[in-house]
Amino acid sequence: MLAMQTQATPNPPGAATTTTKLPPAGSETPPATPRRWNSQTLFGLDREVEIEHAGQLYRLRQTSLGKLILTK
Repeated sequence: MLAMQTQATPNPPGAATTTTKLPPAGSETPPATPRRWNSQTLFGLDREVEIEHAGQLYRLRQTSLGKLILTK
């Protein structure tokens, strides 16, 4: 039986720490469920946040109708 590793994910201040189970090294099996973030946790009192991914900066913003828009 293969042991699963866990990884603690840092969250914004005031948010609960998320723990993700990682598959054993060398395993190609993805985690059973993706991590879920509450939009209030991401945005706080702001309407826009920046996300850095692969050296690129993206902006995630809430519209006045409550929709989300991700732009590069």
